[in-house]
Amino acid sequence: MNKNQLAEMLKYSSPNIIYVVTWNNILKKVFCPFKVRVKNDIGELFRNQIALVEAVKVTNELKTVYIINGNAYYYYHFDIII
Repeated sequence: MNKNQLAEMLKYSSPNIIYVVTWNNILKKVFCPFKVRVKNDIGELFRNQIALVEAVKVTNELKTVYIINGNAYYYYHFDIII
């Protein structure tokens, strides 16, 4: 995907909202800041720590990134707390 295609797709997304499918198949709209639990030690965060996601971004490779305390972390390091 080139930069123009990525820019076109990102026009329809927001860094302040994420859609989550719950364990019982309900679609929920979650607004930033939202709480997450850290799965394993990563950067300045420790396992089982609760953190607040300030924004949700996407890399050029379309991987979801959470902004926490001004630092970017891949989504798969966290469990969302609803």
